[in-house]
Amino acid sequence: MSLRKIYILTILLCSVWSVSRANAQSLAEQAGMAYQKGDYAKAVELYEQSGEQDGTSAAYFYNLGNAYYKCGRYPDAILNYERAALLDPGSSDVRFNLELAHSKTIDKITPESEMFFVTWYKNIIDMMSMDGWARTGIVAFVLACVLILVFFLGNKVVWKKLGFFGALVMLAVVVMANVFAWTQHQELNARSGAVVMSSSVVVKSTPNESGTDLFVLHEGTRVEIIDDSMKEWKEIRLADGKVGWMPTEAMEVI
Repeated sequence: MSLRKIYILTILLCSVWSVSRANAQSLAEQAGMAYQKGDYAKAVELYEQSGEQDGTSAAYFYNLGNAYYKCGRYPDAILNYERAALLDPGSSDVRFNLELAHSKTIDKITPESEMFFVTWYKNIIDMMSMDGWARTGIVAFVLACVLILVFFLGNKVVWKKLGFFGALVMLAVVVMANVFAWTQHQELNARSGAVVMSSSVVVKSTPNESGTDLFVLHEGTRVEIIDDSMKEWKEIRLADGKVGWMPTEAMEVI
């Protein structure tokens, strides 16, 4: 392929991408206007259409969740709030609205108790998104390089101490930021969370209808998939530690 053809193809691809982005933005803006006017069903429709081109951001899922919530479709709202929280766990607005939507569901599940330092560690990780921790790591690395220069070039003891200990602190921040970003990346790729979308579903002791009935779950409840090896059934765990099997069609992965 000649350079001219490659250039023309690149221009065409960029043009298609730009048009697609502009269309998605236009639909999102229309959805926002419909939401402000109180036409929440129309807002849902337009947000869903815009998501076909650019439905990958926390803001998109948050706005779609809000529209679903206003329509009284709480399971769909919870699903989208959970997706927004997965992409931006540090957002207090997303967390607040997610808790508000959960208050509208039937199942009230008390999470298992955990050691305080585990909760503390999780809260620190969720302070920022994966991209936020990555940016923090980059900034800390640049500052560490500057402080190392201060250590080697400083002509006073105080400057050398500042450069040395400051660089150590920044390097520690670099390591922690990368660990936190990697942890969130793993969670994002795992996609082990799911939301019950059926009005009610019986959780079984084995992955078939003849299994013993363990308990009943209702729409909007979050579960963790612990066995994804079967197509029609998934083994799930609740926040309170209960485990069982439920049909795949009764849930939607976050």
